[in-house]
Amino acid sequence: MITINNLSVHFNGESLFDNVSFTIGDKDRIGLVGKNGAGKSTLLKILCGLQAADSGTIVKSKSQTVGYLPQEMIPSSTTTVLQEAMKAFSHIKTLQTELEEINKELLSREDYNSKDYERLLLRQEEINGKLNIIDVNNAEPQAQKILLGLGFLHEDFSRNMTEFSSGWQMRVELAKILLQKPNLILLDEPTNHLDIESITWLEGFLQQYYGAVVLVSHDRCFLDNITKRTVEITAGKIYDYKTNYSDYQILHQQRIQSQQSQMVNQQRQIAEVEKFIERFRYKATKAKQVQSKIKMLDKMDRIEVDEVDSSSIHFLFPPAPHSGKIVVEIKNLSKSYGEKNVLNNVNLILERGQKAAFIGRNGEGKSTLSKIIVGEIDDYSGVCNIGYGVKIGYFAQNQATLLDGDKTVFETIDDIATGDARLKIRSILGSFLFDDEAIDKKVKVLSGGEKTRLALAKLLLSSVNLLVLDEPTNHLDLVSKDILKNALIKYDGAFILVSHDRDFLEGLTTELYEFKDHNIKEHHEDIFEFLEKKKLQNLDELNLRQKTEKKEEKAVSQNKLDFLSNKEKEKELRKKRNRLKAIEDQIEKTENEIVQMESQLDSAQDNDFFVQYQTKKELVDTLMTEWEALSDGLE
Repeated sequence: MITINNLSVHFNGESLFDNVSFTIGDKDRIGLVGKNGAGKSTLLKILCGLQAADSGTIVKSKSQTVGYLPQEMIPSSTTTVLQEAMKAFSHIKTLQTELEEINKELLSREDYNSKDYERLLLRQEEINGKLNIIDVNNAEPQAQKILLGLGFLHEDFSRNMTEFSSGWQMRVELAKILLQKPNLILLDEPTNHLDIESITWLEGFLQQYYGAVVLVSHDRCFLDNITKRTVEITAGKIYDYKTNYSDYQILHQQRIQSQQSQMVNQQRQIAEVEKFIERFRYKATKAKQVQSKIKMLDKMDRIEVDEVDSSSIHFLFPPAPHSGKIVVEIKNLSKSYGEKNVLNNVNLILERGQKAAFIGRNGEGKSTLSKIIVGEIDDYSGVCNIGYGVKIGYFAQNQATLLDGDKTVFETIDDIATGDARLKIRSILGSFLFDDEAIDKKVKVLSGGEKTRLALAKLLLSSVNLLVLDEPTNHLDLVSKDILKNALIKYDGAFILVSHDRDFLEGLTTELYEFKDHNIKEHHEDIFEFLEKKKLQNLDELNLRQKTEKKEEKAVSQNKLDFLSNKEKEKELRKKRNRLKAIEDQIEKTENEIVQMESQLDSAQDNDFFVQYQTKKELVDTLMTEWEALSDGLE
């Protein structure tokens, strides 16, 4: 258990936390929530020791271990993927050395009832428990299993880390944390780097995890599937709810309504008291009562409504101009990067007004096909036709990085605005939370969320009938995602959406295109229906694989038995052949001796001579009988 006591942190003269206290239990599943800038990431850094609080204490045992995955980092490893993952076990040697020293010390001591001896026993038990949990003897298979769960392929294990994007390298960092099996895992927006399959796998892993998990996420579905407790950070205070995120939202709203009601009642009471004071302030007969009322007001704890984050983007896409019925037509399209085949013989037709989602593992070609459709990639084989009158609006996965960092927010929009839109720039930027002060900021100083909002704002400046959006929800908070989703629902044009956010996709699209094994497959169902069907298919595949493995194991076992049986037979045959050869040699030797004795029969007078002679003849008969039996057996 970790106990946080009276924690205070100040930033730029304002309180992020003001004497907050709470505990983290050994098996807690906590979601940290609050508006952007409330201090969620700061609290994670304090919990893992990367940042100090201004005051307050964090109490945890000496043996408590913490694993922390930040929202962004710059990996710099030059090893292979598997070698990097195996670094998770580098601390094992230290534990094993400490255990050896404890064992030696325990053997040399006799103060069995002392506190020091008891401390050594507890530490010995702790280390043994830790080593058993980590299962160091099974280290490499564990590493491979977790890497596969996070989306890597077997052939990726021997590839260098530098061959992968920062997002994939972050997956390896996550794998190392999961392999270390700390008592407490801290995750800051872990789903930003994962696809749907990997997110689902991670959910299952964390649900079964033996320790505590605290996470920050803008993925509502991820929060609901993992957390059982929600800690809200607002206006420097902590509110602790023993529920998942969706239930927390209901309780949060009830709390705000209760505070508002209590505040209204208190304000009414204060007004009545102030009216009494004002009315009888100068009457001597009421002086004592007036003073009592004044003291009552001074002592009264004023009820305030907690800070409500009302800042959220609000916009609708412009009406889509008319286009032909077919918006995009793709025939037998293939695309490779060098020897790596990404898309093979792909076919797709998107009609006017259709809402499609591209889903599947990262690296399967979703972004590549999106870039082909918008014209960013033209070196492919096959056909990609854009329909009559189609105007495309494109939000790239790295759209935020494509903005000119030296321009201001206002200049970024002003450069592309035409006609009446030039008169509405401030209004458009305001709807994306850029106030009069923020519009003069350089783009390079904006946060990831601000850059995403600015890139979305650019889409409003031209009237299009096909939106191609590649991961538009990255860096958007939950409220902003809901508003973007609502805008897409009301949009009357067609769109292609690349996303791994299940909650965002639910009820938004009419077609799902699954990218797998260099091709695409169309599904006419909602995302959760698709995932449920996929889960059943995966279960069938798992059962089939297990049956196959059992058959293979059985075959392997039978082969092993056959091998051992044949080996035993060969051994027996060798013994028989050797015995046959020995009998033949002995018969030849004995027969020679008999021939020699026969030459002496006439002159022999000793009775023993005749007994030996007869014994040798009988021996030859016996040997011949055994030889015949062995020969028949060998044949």
